[in-house]
Order: sequence, then C-alpha cells, then structure tokens
Amino acid sequence: MQKLFIKNRKNQKIAVVVNIPEKPVGIAFVMHGLSGYKEQLSIQVAADVFYKQDLVSVIFDTTNTFGESEGDYEKATAEQYYQDLEDVISWSKSQDWYQEPFFVSGESFGGYCATRFAETYPGLVKGLFAFAPFISGKTSEEAHKRFASEEFAEWEKTGWLCKPSSSKPGLIKKLPWSHMEERYKHDLMLNVSKITAPVLLVVGEKDTSIPPYQQKVLFDAINSEKEMVIVSGAPHNFKKEDDLNTLKIILTKWIKKVI
Repeated sequence: MQKLFIKNRKNQKIAVVVNIPEKPVGIAFVMHGLSGYKEQLSIQVAADVFYKQDLVSVIFDTTNTFGESEGDYEKATAEQYYQDLEDVISWSKSQDWYQEPFFVSGESFGGYCATRFAETYPGLVKGLFAFAPFISGKTSEEAHKRFASEEFAEWEKTGWLCKPSSSKPGLIKKLPWSHMEERYKHDLMLNVSKITAPVLLVVGEKDTSIPPYQQKVLFDAINSEKEMVIVSGAPHNFKKEDDLNTLKIILTKWIKKVI
C-alpha cells in the first residue's frame, strides 16, 4: 500500500492511497460521497474487491470533507468533488502502474462524479460502478421534500443544514444553503446516453437520499451494457455487515464479467 499527498488544481493537498497487486491488469478509482472519507467501510470493501481482481485500487479523500485532505466541509460542492476526481486521475497518468481504460467507481456524490466522468470521457472508462449516485439538483430536492420536508424547509429558511455525523461521534456537519443551490447546476440525465462502458448500479431498497425509483430513471437512460441491483432492506450508506457482504458479492461477480 502506498499513501501519499498530491495537489489539486487549486493547490490543495489531497490524500491518496494506492494498492498495487503483484500482476495488475488495470486500475479502479474508488470515490467516497459527500462528507465521506476513504476509510469508510463501503469504500474499503469496494477497493478491496477491485484489488482482489488484480486491479490497482486508488482511493482518496476529496478536499472539503472530513478526511486527511485540505479544505472546509462548508465549501463542499459537486463541482469541486468532480474536479478532485479528474485531478487524481490526471496525476495517475504519470505513475508506472497507469493503464487505460480503467474502472471508475463512486458512492453518492462520488457516484455522480464517476458517472459524469464516464459520460465525459467514454473512451477512458472500462467499467462504471455507481453506488447510489447523486443524479441532479432537481431529484435531490424532490427526495428531500418527500422524505425530509421539515429538514429541507429549515435548511432553506435558516441557510444551514446541521446534522451529527453517524460515523464520527461528536462531529456536527454543517452545509450552507449555497451548497444546495449549486446542486441545481448538475444533471447526469443530460449526457448519460453517452456512456459506452458496462455499468453496475447499486442502491439500497430503503435509500431516501437518492431512492431506487430515481435510480431506475437513470438506469433506463443508459444505453450501454448495464445491471441494476436493489439491495433488500439496505439504506443509503451501507454499514451493516450483511449489506457490505452483499455489496462484495455483487461487485465481484460484475467485475469478473467486465474484465
């Protein structure tokens, strides 16, 4: 395992961890979601599955989150997350282990970034694993109003969304309303038909952040080889051992087919 720090286009430090198998057959970039970090169980599971299929696994903390990279969570945006993914991939091109095409993978906001990359650079992507990807500002608003209407109204009224972290006890996550306004600039549906790589889309049955019915609309618009799995009883973020084991099985089978 190699752990290092690189710089993004804004000269901010990004923490990157690279695992290189003995005889690599490709690369997989695995990206966490909003407020996430590279040590999250679901990210570690995905990275390990790719590694065990002889793929170089690359995980990293975006800037403006709670990992080891620089930045302030209150400044987090979808565009900044996407730029960090592009910058990590750009840096990797100078490494001895770099190969094209490669896998891109991400959860939630990271899933948006991976999917957008596959839309923008279809020739570089061998496979796309989108784990409950954020789709657009419009769908995000719809889900908020349907499943957390009071919270959403309070966010808009006060200008702040304040929530305790479920993975880091004692941490209060604070997002300004400007973060939500920036989401409206993004929509995967506009270019999803440009994806040419095989796609695996996974979502929890009880996901209320980016619910399965929204994911199905995205899935239906994909024209390449595709597979969608709704994990029974699972929420947005997979933390339970059973859910993580299910994810491991699903992802392993898919990678073997794509390789």
